Amino acid sequence: MAQRAHRRRTVTVTATAAALITLGLTAPVASAATDPRIDLRVLVVDDGGSPVDAITAQLKSEGIPYTTVDLRDSGRSTITGAFLGDMVGGRPRARFQGVVLPNEAPFGAGSAEQTALEAYEKTYGIPQVDAYTWAHPEVGLDYTDADGYSGSLDGRTAAVSAAGRSGPFGYLDGTFSFEDNSPSVDESYGFVAQPRTGFTSYVDVPVPGGTGTGSLLGEYAHDGRRELVVTFAYNRYQQQFRVLARGIVEWLTQGVHLGQARNYFAVHVDDVFAPDARWDTERNCTPGDIDCAGGGDDTGTPIRMTAADAQYAASWEQSHGFTLDMVFNAGAGEEWKSENGGKDALADQLLADKTKYRWVNHTYTHLFLGCVQDTSTVPWSCAKNADGSTQWVSRSDISGEISNNYNWALQHGLSVDRGELVTGEHSGLKTLPQQPQDNPDLGPALAANGVKWTASDNSRESEQRAVGNSTLTVPRYPMNVYYNAGTRTEMADEYNWIYTSKADGGSGICENNPTSTCLDQPLDTATGYTDHIEPAEARTDLGHVLSNDPRPHYAHQSNLAEDRILYPVLDRVLADYQALFAADTPVVNLRQSAIGAELQNRARWQTALDNGKVTAYRIGNTVTVTAPSGTQIPVTAPEGTKQQQLLGTTTFGTAYAGKRSAWATPGALQAAVTLKLP
Repeated sequence: MAQRAHRRRTVTVTATAAALITLGLTAPVASAATDPRIDLRVLVVDDGGSPVDAITAQLKSEGIPYTTVDLRDSGRSTITGAFLGDMVGGRPRARFQGVVLPNEAPFGAGSAEQTALEAYEKTYGIPQVDAYTWAHPEVGLDYTDADGYSGSLDGRTAAVSAAGRSGPFGYLDGTFSFEDNSPSVDESYGFVAQPRTGFTSYVDVPVPGGTGTGSLLGEYAHDGRRELVVTFAYNRYQQQFRVLARGIVEWLTQGVHLGQARNYFAVHVDDVFAPDARWDTERNCTPGDIDCAGGGDDTGTPIRMTAADAQYAASWEQSHGFTLDMVFNAGAGEEWKSENGGKDALADQLLADKTKYRWVNHTYTHLFLGCVQDTSTVPWSCAKNADGSTQWVSRSDISGEISNNYNWALQHGLSVDRGELVTGEHSGLKTLPQQPQDNPDLGPALAANGVKWTASDNSRESEQRAVGNSTLTVPRYPMNVYYNAGTRTEMADEYNWIYTSKADGGSGICENNPTSTCLDQPLDTATGYTDHIEPAEARTDLGHVLSNDPRPHYAHQSNLAEDRILYPVLDRVLADYQALFAADTPVVNLRQSAIGAELQNRARWQTALDNGKVTAYRIGNTVTVTAPSGTQIPVTAPEGTKQQQLLGTTTFGTAYAGKRSAWATPGALQAAVTLKLP
């Protein structure tokens, strides 16, 4: 029984009249041998704990529809046979393809609700995930006093078993570690136990203080039911859950479900061709910034890549199989060239290697495109007209910044997408608190220049939104590698200023900021970047990659210059990723327009789900999905799945993590997506 989940076989469930009566359903005798209809929806029973929250977050991120029953709500639905299933057109229907529970029996063993749920699972072959429970015989495990362990799992290395690799966790390379971010805090607690008859372990760990291994996650097949038993606590952000989340969902849905997931990573390098100002370690500010004490003149030596830095970037890309997005300001480069004898070795080298990068318009001179800034005060404010209205950078000035940069790119043979834009400092978009609305001239200028996707700062606006009538934002993650730092020492010094208390010589910004935490003590500026900043940033970035989040990250050309401080972060992210995942689950490296389209498709899909406009079910080997006209439908299915066309079939989707998935639409003259499972 346990091995059936590993073979990508189609499971056909025959609902008997007796079983339907047990569930409180009525059925014509003629339907007793009919393949039931299994709706592609998950039932989540929520107790408010972090494990159920984590699985729910994964379902939502993938676009899998689910219904929540909140145990804390006195007015919640009661789990009965009628709630779980009914008849449609003379055919038995299971309303849920899988069930997520906080533990193996949240309603109480032998209770009416627990009995109804177990009968439903037996009748229709519905799998159940026990999000977190302890090791005991009722879940197929020995107690931990029998060659087991209970306690902290921080820093422990777990391994996917042979059964796990041949089954739902085959996308993993073999081992992964439990987080251990703080030596003073227990971050993970769990039960390591020995399996009993009927239990197949998918994830093992050496028994701490003992010999051999024990299970942390596995399948318990018993009494005609299947449970995925998880015996360690977790939350949605911890790496140990993130690497297992895909497999938990695939096991829960038997590999057939709405929604899809990828592991995305894209890196934008802003200000290419332009110089960046340098952090002043004496004044603790950046000369040229209006809030830099001692004057606003940019008297420091700027940071700018050299031709050798450009050669290194091209070589690094090739050796890592990863493409950087060069977000460029051609006008700033032309100005640099004119001020330096009419020559620019950096530009020459980048243009020689132009086909090795993706290029994104960053405007010609990096002009601030929002309101006209009044810098007579700190912080700056929006300048006002005589009537008190805001002075805005004009539509013609915005349009010139966009078109001049785009035209320069065409003249120099760059493969730039007209529909993509990153404005300087994400300007033009609302900037709180000074500019609480978009520049009203921004949307029309974007439309006039064919811009469909403009970048925004994810730390300010995490959701995609419209700008004008024809453009959507693409939120980007700012990397904690600063634009004004070219060396490790500068980076550590500025980091100390931001993240240490006033008593320790810092700015104290971290002391009263709910989104920040102060360092226990300042970093050693000689070693702090390598020992603390680099691994912390890489861990954050990898967390995004493992969260089915396509949003790009951004740094600056200054970080590819001098000490080249961005590369160690990227090296660590990619190396850690490759150590975790099998070859069939690569990092997906998209350009901005594709990321924008992915976010747009997700939003439209979620709206269709929220409005109850999606119908999806499986009968035997056939999956049928209908959605509003024009809606892209995300579906994941086993290898070998075919999509039914008006005449014949075509191979469905693209391969990823051992499955086939895609944003699908009905074929010509069809109203539904119809898939034929192998």
